Amino acid sequence: MSREIDYGNLMHSAMRGLIRTVLQDIAENGLPGNHHFFITFDTAHPDVELADWLSDRYPGEMTVVMQHWFDNLTVDDEGFAVTLNFGDSPEPLYIPYDAIRTFVDPSVEFGLRFESADEEPEGYAAAPDAEEEQDTVQVPAEEKKNADIVSLDSFRK
Repeated sequence: MSREIDYGNLMHSAMRGLIRTVLQDIAENGLPGNHHFFITFDTAHPDVELADWLSDRYPGEMTVVMQHWFDNLTVDDEGFAVTLNFGDSPEPLYIPYDAIRTFVDPSVEFGLRFESADEEPEGYAAAPDAEEEQDTVQVPAEEKKNADIVSLDSFRK
């Protein structure tokens, strides 16, 4: 009986654990210094909770910013809830970690990106027997200054 270590899923779990740890610290202590987050998530994920008008306006994905004003941040093992301001209208959201596509803190040029095999970034090629999901730690181009991009695919067998 042959078994293999599933590095792809282990990395996803570790990266989502990092997000959970960061958000838990923010919930308890607030945002330090210039830290702020751009979080892009899949609005069609079955466990995402957001106002109908937001899901209608953003049917595929949505990026939220946690910076100057946010309220009621609660973090659990599956995701987080937060109230954000949309044009002077506070709206509660629940975002499961599995729905997150990118998590970026541009104040320190840090970013995580969760990609599926059909969303490979330009310049990256999947190995013929690649896992269902690709893992890339990267900062989106609009937020990238001189950040290093590390492809986790290079560590796969």
